Amino acid sequence: MLQKKSSSALDMGNKQIKQHLETAQKTGILKISLQRLQDFPPQLKGYPNVLKTLDLSQNRFERIPEEIGRLTLLKHLNMSGNQIVELPQVLGELMKLEVLLMNDNMIAKIPDSLSNCTNLKTVNLSHNQIEEFPTMLCGLKHLDILDLSRNKITSIPNEIATLHVTELNLNQNQISNLSEGVAACLKLKTLRLEENCLQVTAFTPRILKDSKISILAVDGNLFNSKQFSDLEGYDIYMERYTAVKKKMF
Repeated sequence: MLQKKSSSALDMGNKQIKQHLETAQKTGILKISLQRLQDFPPQLKGYPNVLKTLDLSQNRFERIPEEIGRLTLLKHLNMSGNQIVELPQVLGELMKLEVLLMNDNMIAKIPDSLSNCTNLKTVNLSHNQIEEFPTMLCGLKHLDILDLSRNKITSIPNEIATLHVTELNLNQNQISNLSEGVAACLKLKTLRLEENCLQVTAFTPRILKDSKISILAVDGNLFNSKQFSDLEGYDIYMERYTAVKKKMF
């Protein structure tokens, strides 16, 4: 009895997936989330290259197959909430990709090939196992929002100077070293560094005075608010902060 029910549920799942695939050929949008899938639907292997949005979030994928490189029209890829350990180099072939959502996985390493995805605007890699800042994203001129919160990053390298984002979220990592290169980020307005391992001396006068950062979130590090407000350049940073807040209200 139980076996029959399980088979029926599987047939229903396959039927739903088939319907999604048929609809996606017309819309370019395929969403198959919350289905407990462990493997890519086999139908995708010979599927026409028409997809612009692929949402396979909240399943049980452990890997992304090489076949995804065929989907060269993709602009939006969401595989958040799976069990993925590594991103394949083939992702670099998705050169039209604008949104990459890989949060809430088990990813430890980011492929260098992502530097080929020059149209990326939003990347969410939060809540993974990343230990090194993904410098391959630094030269992407259209990248606007980068979320690397809740990882295991320990250091922000000098390459950050070439990062083009307006918002960078590094909350809840293990960062103890912050490069002054962050002051050279021409578009960076919001920098979130809450709950890390930073000393107050990490925030040099150059970062506070010369950067474009107007929202700098630093609670939960190895210093208190009084120590932070006593830093050279803090008053200049606060001028930028106040100006932004006035525009918001």
